[in-house]
Amino acid sequence: MFSYFSLTNFNGLGVISSFFFFLFCLLISMTDFQMVSSGFTADEMLEIESIKMYKKELLDDIQKLKMEIDNVMAGILSFESAEENQTLVRSRQFSNGKKKFNMEPKKGINYLVENKLLKRTANSIAEFLYKEEGLNKTAIGEFLGEREALSLQTLKAFVELHEFSDLNLVQALRQFLWSFRLPGEAQKIDRMMEAFATRYCDCNTHVFQSTDTCYILSFAIIMLNTSLHNPNVKEKTTLERFVCMNRGINNGQDLPNELLSKLYESIRNEPFKIPADDGNDLTHTFFNPDREGWLQKLGGRVKTWKRRWFILTDNCLYYFEFTTDKEPRGIIPLENLCVREVNFHRRPFCLELYNPNSQKIKACKTETDGRVVEGKHQSYTICTASAEERDAWIQAIRASITKDPFYDLVSVRKKKVINQAPQD
Repeated sequence: MFSYFSLTNFNGLGVISSFFFFLFCLLISMTDFQMVSSGFTADEMLEIESIKMYKKELLDDIQKLKMEIDNVMAGILSFESAEENQTLVRSRQFSNGKKKFNMEPKKGINYLVENKLLKRTANSIAEFLYKEEGLNKTAIGEFLGEREALSLQTLKAFVELHEFSDLNLVQALRQFLWSFRLPGEAQKIDRMMEAFATRYCDCNTHVFQSTDTCYILSFAIIMLNTSLHNPNVKEKTTLERFVCMNRGINNGQDLPNELLSKLYESIRNEPFKIPADDGNDLTHTFFNPDREGWLQKLGGRVKTWKRRWFILTDNCLYYFEFTTDKEPRGIIPLENLCVREVNFHRRPFCLELYNPNSQKIKACKTETDGRVVEGKHQSYTICTASAEERDAWIQAIRASITKDPFYDLVSVRKKKVINQAPQD
């Protein structure tokens, strides 16, 4: 009697199909037998009744088998659906984590770790920063530049993911500076370039006598790139000056002129490709400003006062027509500028941004037709609502104003090399 059937006896749908075909044929034969049952003896009729009972039991077993198959298939579909949903949820969480990282790197890393999408280890985070697409290069630089233990360990692991073997210094710098965007703070730059110099010397033990030499020359190359390819630099560095600048940096000895010439020509022929801020660039820039608020700005060509929403962040002063605007009407880089208190007729609480060298300020603004043009201001006059607000803005702007940090860093390292050089 066929009373119970387990799916584990089947090896595939082909077997199931064959079995159902067999049952179908058997039932057909029973039906045909019933149709010609007239004229049988009493014993034969009892046998026929027995066959009918068997047919009923067989139909019940078939129904049970069908229900078992349906339940198993439903379970399989449910499992696959749950797996797909879980994959979708994880994918969304990972995407959210990347967005959070681009906005605030530490919070993004914490989110990914808390959702078990990333391990809180230097190697795991470094690999994420090095390989994952869609990460803001400025955010990567910000995280790697921090002084916290995890960031310092991650910086080391991140640099070790770069392979610099058999590359000259310019080639290695091109690779390194493309993987993130250098931050503006001198101490962060110092730590990053120190890590780069150590890694380069580990990969190329025969090139320099010390990591200090690699460090100094790397900065010299970066400054050379600025000198040769920045249109605002009028006096371009010559090969002779570049060689002279780097005398005695190899533990008191000169580097080969052939090496310096090759590096110089490489930069002159092709500038560094510095990664643009990708991902949520503007959102990242204005997410956590140093200061923001409504101020009055005096026009340059037409001397009228206009109310603008100002945001101070990343060593720049941005101003918007409305707080809801996605892009600023103007950008004032604060590098090498000064700020002071000034008084205007009927406007006592003013401040002025100016260039101490009486040069035009390097700024830009968006015209009403959408064109971005270079600003023509030699100074910017801005009015606040009170003396307290004016003083707070002056203090915040002074804290934000920076000079090129490379020169101080290189100067300190050169003194160290000269002092450590063996004396005759």
